[in-house]
Amino acid sequence: MFGGDVRCVVVVGAQWGDEGKGKVVDALAERAALVVRYQGGANAGHTVDTADGEFVLHQIPAGILHAGTRCVIGNGVVLDAETLFHEIDALVARGVRVEGRLVVSDRAHLVLPYHKLLDAESPRSREIGTTSRGIGPAYEDKIGRRGVRVGDLRDRALTESLVHAAVERANAVLQQWGSARRCDARSVADGLAQLAPRLLPFLADAGKVVWSTLRAGENVLLEGAQGALLDVDHGTYPFVTSSSTTAGGAVTGTGIGPLSIDAVLGVVKAYTTRVGNGPLPSEAEPAEAERLRTLGGEYGATTGRPRRCGWFDAVVVRYSARVNGLSDLAITKLDILDSIASIPVCTHYLLDGERLDDVPDTIPELERVRPVYEHLPGWRRSTAAARGLADLPAEARAYLDRLEALAATRIRYIGVGTRREQLIEVP
Repeated sequence: MFGGDVRCVVVVGAQWGDEGKGKVVDALAERAALVVRYQGGANAGHTVDTADGEFVLHQIPAGILHAGTRCVIGNGVVLDAETLFHEIDALVARGVRVEGRLVVSDRAHLVLPYHKLLDAESPRSREIGTTSRGIGPAYEDKIGRRGVRVGDLRDRALTESLVHAAVERANAVLQQWGSARRCDARSVADGLAQLAPRLLPFLADAGKVVWSTLRAGENVLLEGAQGALLDVDHGTYPFVTSSSTTAGGAVTGTGIGPLSIDAVLGVVKAYTTRVGNGPLPSEAEPAEAERLRTLGGEYGATTGRPRRCGWFDAVVVRYSARVNGLSDLAITKLDILDSIASIPVCTHYLLDGERLDDVPDTIPELERVRPVYEHLPGWRRSTAAARGLADLPAEARAYLDRLEALAATRIRYIGVGTRREQLIEVP
């Protein structure tokens, strides 16, 4: 996608997450000087399959697997420092150099043990179906102006003051919920004091790093986590994550202006999945869903939870194209449909008998919609060896043409397997 006037590209999930963004980011990162993660936390997992094996990255951008690419964890991320170092150590153990290639925004907020405890004990978190990684409570503290930012670790007294106040609040909430569990402020503060010497050398004004890279005429890739239908403003609220997962979040979560962005690539599966609770209009019947889950290995990279599976929902993707301003699409996991004889595609909904071509605003309405399908012929042979559009069976090309028309967005990339070389770029 880079070239000409396109130097800054945002990669977003255009469904409910788990679309294969890691694979797409990895492919584009080879041509990027800088890859920036701009929101979310360790609740997201990007899987990249390389010649050196499979890598699952939770906080570090997928660009770290390319030796010539630098990576940034932006201010919009909530950072679990302990998990970050486990991730760094695992990469280094497999021969990936991280030192000198990773920058962490000093404005990013920290996920701390009391956030995870609150997430695990919250009745609301269980209802929503969160990962219990402390992401929601960390963002609550950020918006409530009581969070601990990574840069605060430069001042131990300030950090201890913030932690003691936060733990006191957390324990009061736990007591209110009837939980017997409590967090210890001294333990949290001491843990941060131990992590600080290792974490502080990574810190920088991340927004300035990105701005300077663009000013130098180099390519920058902005990497999102989760998907547009999990956006706290534009998703299926309240069954959403706690951050801005759409392209707009790339601006605030990175620290650059909107005019810096040249293109937005939306990543979607050739079918649809979702983890956790909330509406999924095109969810397949149990036997079909289990077949998709088995064929696609549809289990969460972070939690291992089985994903709910359904058919491609053009209403959702059109909506994502609108709220993200998508310039292009990447369709992943086309190969998972290789053995299916007739493939349903949801073209629109019926709501109380009326046609609906957009995602309704409320959960009660979305739960009442009935998906309307058209059935496209399958190709019944492997697409795994395809390296160009012409290598795909005619029925697969027709399927992609129909998705492109329904989404009203050009398909630029097609995934036919997990490996790097199994991503077709459409000229």
